Amino acid sequence: NRLKIDIMSHFTKLKTQFKNLVYLEEALNFLNIDYQTGNKLIYDSQLKSHEANLVIPQSNNYDIGFCWNGQEYELIADLYFWAQDCPLEVFIDKLAQTYANKTIVTESNKQGFQAIEEVKNLDGSIKIVLEHWQ
Repeated sequence: NRLKIDIMSHFTKLKTQFKNLVYLEEALNFLNIDYQTGNKLIYDSQLKSHEANLVIPQSNNYDIGFCWNGQEYELIADLYFWAQDCPLEVFIDKLAQTYANKTIVTESNKQGFQAIEEVKNLDGSIKIVLEHWQ
């Protein structure tokens, strides 16, 4: 999982693979991460603002945002003030894994499959067993 980071002012833009806001919200809910939707402004330490479609409030008021760039939801944050329980890379990995899980299960359900088993492997990966009845 390679991170592509663009730094602008004190904001950092991190490219993701999150293309569906509903699945992103479901992943955040599953991970018990509070967020707000709707176009909101977030600020960096120099009081420069950036509009975000989804915001994760932080106790230090330097919130994390996700902004649609036409292809995906980029994570935007002032990393000097990252205040999550885990480092950025771990945060993104957990969120990406949960997002993928929600996407696979929901899209499979639409095609008539049902998840019958989920196994978390020792390496942290998740095996999903799907079943299809005809």
